[in-house]
Amino acid sequence: MTTNLEPEVTELLRRLYASFNARDIDDIVTVLSPAVDWPNMIDGVRATGPVAVSEYWRRQFDSIDPRVEPRAITPEPDGRICVEVHQVVRTLDGEVLADQVVHHLYTIRDGLVERMDVREPVS
Repeated sequence: MTTNLEPEVTELLRRLYASFNARDIDDIVTVLSPAVDWPNMIDGVRATGPVAVSEYWRRQFDSIDPRVEPRAITPEPDGRICVEVHQVVRTLDGEVLADQVVHHLYTIRDGLVERMDVREPVS
């Protein structure tokens, strides 16, 4: 497991966010572990594996327009990588549903995203 911020990890995460905002799901899945575990925020469950994650994103993009801009990337004491993200979620008609800062916590193993969790920032 990656426990510090090697340049490759920072680049991998920046690429992930750029591809997400570009809706380039095919590029995103290339950086996911075959056993990736990802939060499915629509159904309140976990998506496991690149196929399930890509299906979740396709469903999401069909119903809302989320944009995520990383603000800071820092290591956590438990070895995960925290990305502080400014997240704006709009309807497909442009109405803002959410405009907030969240923390995305990543487990990176062998150069691939193995798990992602979402944490509300502590005030």
